Amino acid sequence: MSAVIEVKDVVKEFKVVKKETGLRGALKGLLFPDKRTVRGVDGISFEIGQGEIVGYIGPNGAGKSTTIKMLTGILHPTRGSIRINGISPQSDRKAVVRQLGVVFGQRTQLYWDLRLGESFELLRRIYQIEQAQFEANMKELSEVLKLHEFIDTPVRQLSLGQRMRGDLAAAMLHSPSVLFLDEPTIGLDADAKHAIRKFIKEMNRTKGTTIILTTHDLDDVEQLCSRLVIVNNGKVVEDGPMDVLVNKLTPRRRLVVELHEHQEDVGHEAAEIVQREGLTVWYQFEKSRISAAELIADLSRKLPIRDLSVKEPSIEDAIREVYKVTS
Repeated sequence: MSAVIEVKDVVKEFKVVKKETGLRGALKGLLFPDKRTVRGVDGISFEIGQGEIVGYIGPNGAGKSTTIKMLTGILHPTRGSIRINGISPQSDRKAVVRQLGVVFGQRTQLYWDLRLGESFELLRRIYQIEQAQFEANMKELSEVLKLHEFIDTPVRQLSLGQRMRGDLAAAMLHSPSVLFLDEPTIGLDADAKHAIRKFIKEMNRTKGTTIILTTHDLDDVEQLCSRLVIVNNGKVVEDGPMDVLVNKLTPRRRLVVELHEHQEDVGHEAAEIVQREGLTVWYQFEKSRISAAELIADLSRKLPIRDLSVKEPSIEDAIREVYKVTS
């Protein structure tokens, strides 16, 4: 798989001024500012291949937004190199921008006082999209996002869900090869989230669009992404297929057992009892020490089991483990 995005040893430093308190401190800060250098991004490297949907996630202040701004050419790295389809967004931003679509959940690229359709027409002129291609793209986007229901409505009158569908259409209007999504479902109800996720999957499937998703909504991550790049403190701390990372980062499983009748001795040497309530017992076990099948077989020989279930770890559990280690 050829790399569409290449990020190599990227560092981004910022100058910050220490704030002084009190009148004397404020005067001193004004005359002799105490400037310090901080790193928002600290030696990040990764590659993303064509057609991948990658979750680029981390806690607030981890360096996500700074990285995305450098990928789109808004910021320049202090050191290191970035290539989008072989082109540097810093040296030739105009060429790169033509290949990018960007959606920010809390900001819009639509024109507030225009009807939605007029916004699209204005973007057609900005991107210099040929009329035939524009009409074909609009037809496809309208079918997937149901834009016909509100295309004649002024942007200021759109609901949040409608506006997000409009923003997604605007981002894909010029057929970009790479789509950056920053919190695309923030504040949306369940139906709107479903529509947005369906659209993202459809664009990836039909057009092979490479998608980078930054979000705190782990349902988005779980339903859309096959790979995660997790950042914290400006560094990449994990990078790999989502299922592999979940298994790696969360080695413990839980077994919930419901008994027919009360038993005093419900323990097992390879499992820890983490909770017991009435006839229900929660066990936690290391998958490297004993499998769920072996534990169930052992407990079945000594306990009158009525029902049981194995609780697999979630992406949320895995990310919590990462933040715990790197905080």
